[in-house]
Amino acid sequence: MTKSFNVNGACKANRHYMVDLKSRLTAIKRMVDANEYFTINKARQFGKTTTLRALADFLKKDYTVISLDFQNIESIEFSDGSSFVHALAREINKKICKIKTIPDQTKIGLVQLADSENKNARMAELFSCVSDWCARSIKPIVLIIDEVDTAANNQVFLDFLAQLRAAYIDSDETPTFWSVILAGVYDIRNIKQKIRPGSDHRQNSPWNIAADFDVEMSFSAADIKGMLEQYEADHHTDMDLDEVAGMLFDYTSGYPFLVSKLCKLMDEKIAGTEDFPDKRAAWSKAGLLEAVKRLISEKNTLFESLIGKLNDYPEMKDMIYLLLFQGQTISYNADEPATDMLLMFGFIKVERETVHIANRVFEIRLYNYFLTLPEVQNGDMYRFALRDKNQFICDGHLDMERILKKFVVHFDDIYGDQDDKFLEEDGRRYFLLYLKPIINGNGNYYIESRTRNQERTDLIIDYHGEQFIVEMKIWHGNAYNERGEQQLIDYLDHYHLKKGYMLSFNFNKRKETGVKEIRFGDKVLIEAVV
Repeated sequence: MTKSFNVNGACKANRHYMVDLKSRLTAIKRMVDANEYFTINKARQFGKTTTLRALADFLKKDYTVISLDFQNIESIEFSDGSSFVHALAREINKKICKIKTIPDQTKIGLVQLADSENKNARMAELFSCVSDWCARSIKPIVLIIDEVDTAANNQVFLDFLAQLRAAYIDSDETPTFWSVILAGVYDIRNIKQKIRPGSDHRQNSPWNIAADFDVEMSFSAADIKGMLEQYEADHHTDMDLDEVAGMLFDYTSGYPFLVSKLCKLMDEKIAGTEDFPDKRAAWSKAGLLEAVKRLISEKNTLFESLIGKLNDYPEMKDMIYLLLFQGQTISYNADEPATDMLLMFGFIKVERETVHIANRVFEIRLYNYFLTLPEVQNGDMYRFALRDKNQFICDGHLDMERILKKFVVHFDDIYGDQDDKFLEEDGRRYFLLYLKPIINGNGNYYIESRTRNQERTDLIIDYHGEQFIVEMKIWHGNAYNERGEQQLIDYLDHYHLKKGYMLSFNFNKRKETGVKEIRFGDKVLIEAVV
């Protein structure tokens, strides 16, 4: 059977190209061996289910593993204690019915508890049955529950957690599960619970026994390269494994779904097109940039979920805007609800206690979202760019110098009389707004995170396989500008480019606006001042 890249559901090693999970599974097993209860909280499509399924197989030599999915329990079955006990006993029964080592007494007890006619089934009875089972079991029993946050807003689920906690605390006297692993998006240790309409929010959770889960689940460049080596062994594309793996990591920061989706696009959608006639052509820098362009423009459940969360939580939307357009440095504070939710949903990552957009793909998609809102596109700057866009493309190449020249003219005409505060906060946003309809459908852009701040931002533009670097900054005098020129030259060396661009927002009333060309050795800088 030919393998493929999978973006739907759990990956299976015999059917899909996968990264090697052994190091992660070994690290998680150490936690299980240590008798720990813990949660695995990651954003949507981050490989939780794939990891849990692989873990169940990895543990089965030393443990009896019961792996459940709370999505198999209907919402009505969380309505009261008896219904929940019936459903939970039923799901456990499905898993143990074929295990010969399970004591008959346990099977009989669970069958009785699963009987919907038993109107008085109680949580305590279920845990008594579990305790007896654990006492008789040849191997320690590990309970894994996926999609556990399906139940998070139900009182019976809190009761279930309380019973797990009580059993864990009393485990030296009364046998119980050796380890319990709960997985989902929301962290049930501190999730805001709203049990019934009109009730107050509750943040206390009985799951305060959980150990910290510090196992890295995103893919490294080395992980990605290992997966590509499997593909290369089957297809012999002669791709530059280090380059392609490095670029995949640079654009995704190792987000599992995004890595697999880009690979799937190159393999199944891009290879065989006019520009990329075969797999050898598709698995290249240009092919990957084309995959990024296609991914950014498509509708998928991950993007829909992310944008939906921004609309549901305005405070998160405001913080993302500050990160994208104003270059604000935001320190991570676990007690601040907006940053905590952004991290939980996967919008951001935390590096050196500072908040950053999680990856380039998300960043481009978020820029597109903010820059395509009706109130933005109805503005003059967007209309001017839309009207002029054809004059910026010559034989398929982007004329960045001409873009800067026209932007300076339009910006001065529209916003030249605005106050400084307006320009400082919004100037860079308007350049991105001007750029978007020009490259839309043929290119993408993102902000280089290492230079994102309130004074300087480097914009990287990918267009038909070509890259352009535009340094956007606030003017702070000639000396500061000269330092910026040298920084841009160094950056051009990093990207192996000979030409760079600077866009300065100057609030000196006696400023000289316009565009000029400056040469530094073998480098050319095109500087624009507005």
